[in-house]
Amino acid sequence: MRIISVVGYKKSGKTSLVEKLVGALGRYGRVGTVKHVSGDGLSLGGTDTDRHIRAGAEVTVAVSRDELVKFVSGAGLRGALDELCDDGMDFAVVEGFKDSGLSKISIGLESDRLDNVVKHVDAGQDFDDELISELVRLTLAEREYHTLKSLIRRVRSNPMIRYAGAIGSFTGIVREVTGDVSTRGLEFEHYEGVAEERMEEICSELRAREGVVDVRMYHRTGWIGPGEDILYIVVAASHRDQLFSVLREAIERLKVEVPIWKKEYTDRGEFWVEGEKG
Repeated sequence: MRIISVVGYKKSGKTSLVEKLVGALGRYGRVGTVKHVSGDGLSLGGTDTDRHIRAGAEVTVAVSRDELVKFVSGAGLRGALDELCDDGMDFAVVEGFKDSGLSKISIGLESDRLDNVVKHVDAGQDFDDELISELVRLTLAEREYHTLKSLIRRVRSNPMIRYAGAIGSFTGIVREVTGDVSTRGLEFEHYEGVAEERMEEICSELRAREGVVDVRMYHRTGWIGPGEDILYIVVAASHRDQLFSVLREAIERLKVEVPIWKKEYTDRGEFWVEGEKG
């Protein structure tokens, strides 16, 4: 899934731009959206659904004849993006969240006060076809975002999956406690484009192995907290022996060959880890 965020002042035209982007990106795949709602939460006006939530339900799903709405307690932007990715979206257009680390289209805001602005649009500017085409190109160039479920879906969509007898996965997470050291989080950096290219080269080489149907990798970057996911590797193969050997090799090769660097934040201090990238 490729993600772009539209940020700007209230009534700056954010929603109108989101509408046009959704329509344009829909020609390239499935599109989901995330809307930042100001205030403490969504008001349900004392409905029965609201009573479920107030009673303490962590997840409440409201279903009508043709619609489904899911309310999740304690979920933020990351949770919303994971939901869209799990649902098989190819694109996510986010309205708001100007303090996020997402790539942003800024409407009227001073770009030097925001991170990761890929396009500045003047307030009141016409959202014409030329601008929308440019924004679509920028979105298509964004780094893909994956969850484990979306990566497995990608493997299952391979036409050769009919030759597979098993799908196996590896998920690397942030270990909070190592001996007597507590980790507050990890920060990963990578060479833009180079890391993805090397991971794809590894996957391509492993796909050539006898009995291997598909291999996919995804490594998150930026700040990752304790217990959160860092890395996904998914392998489909004819037999389990082929699957396990390739899965292990994929893990070890990624750690050695892919240019991703890790900084640890612990109760003993902060430091870059040498000789280990994942």
